[in-house]
Amino acid sequence: MSNSKQVRVAVNGYGVIGKRVADAVESQEDMTLAGVSDVVTDWRARMAARHHFRLFGATGEHANAMRAVGLEVAGTLDDLLGQADIVVDCTPKHVAAKNIDGYRLRRLKFIVQGGEKHEVTGHSFVAESNYASAIDRDATRVVSCNTTSIVRTLTALKRAGLLRRARGTLLRRATDPWESHDSGIMNTLVPEPEIPSHQGPDAQSVDPDLDVVTMAVKAPETLGHLHYWSVQMARNASKDEVLDAFRTSSRIALIRISDGLVALNSVKELMADRGRPHANLYEVALWADMLRVQGDELFYAYMVDNQAIVIPETIDAIRALTGVERDPHESIARTNAALGIDASLT
Repeated sequence: MSNSKQVRVAVNGYGVIGKRVADAVESQEDMTLAGVSDVVTDWRARMAARHHFRLFGATGEHANAMRAVGLEVAGTLDDLLGQADIVVDCTPKHVAAKNIDGYRLRRLKFIVQGGEKHEVTGHSFVAESNYASAIDRDATRVVSCNTTSIVRTLTALKRAGLLRRARGTLLRRATDPWESHDSGIMNTLVPEPEIPSHQGPDAQSVDPDLDVVTMAVKAPETLGHLHYWSVQMARNASKDEVLDAFRTSSRIALIRISDGLVALNSVKELMADRGRPHANLYEVALWADMLRVQGDELFYAYMVDNQAIVIPETIDAIRALTGVERDPHESIARTNAALGIDASLT
């Protein structure tokens, strides 16, 4: 594919992740949105039409149902796939695994999200860690929000020669905000039943050399995830040296409690004040003034926005699979610029 050609991207599933991917694709100079496909006929599909995205029904039945409520429909998912170079599957967990046979029959490159197993594609992706290994592949899996944050932060420490092993505790949001009425939890905490929780092994699907163990608990809130990490470093280091290591990642933002960013809600409010669509926090928001170093031990905490953090990774994965940009640093810089990603949030 020529570097001068815009990559035609299909988005299958216009939900929490799909709508953000569609917006992000539209913001890239080297990509064009071929269209979005879904099964719903409610306000979500109407928002796609309002954004002037070409709307497709997952099947002929779904397309007819959309037309019956007055939506302008361009065809079915099969029609959309015939007009695309790559498809980003943002359908609900486990649905994508059922779609990939159709993608492969078309010899269409595809990306799935972190709800699917690593084995679905045989490759898991975080741009700052393993972009090069995804170049020209047929498929990859953009790992989950929590796993993305783990790989970003530990990769920064690893690059600086500081990482020996890491142990993390994750306080996980219960559900997406728009589903709080249906699947949230109240007045309880729900531990993941196994240690390690799935995020640690998932991070190792991106970088098998990471010595990482995670524990997780579901909390009754929906704004984001909160991580606490205890890291044994490869050697003694100063706090400034650690912070400098994190600064090597353009997708880790160092924030400060002393700036009034005292909790998840204040960070989210900052994103809204910055004019981010959906108040998206694409970065890992890591508290610099909370971070502590004792000899070779490191302790820190950060926030993850599960609706936004994987969006820049998905854009970079599109470039890697299609081969339109072979330099990971160039792709990351272009994605960051288009989305307004800024390691200095305040």
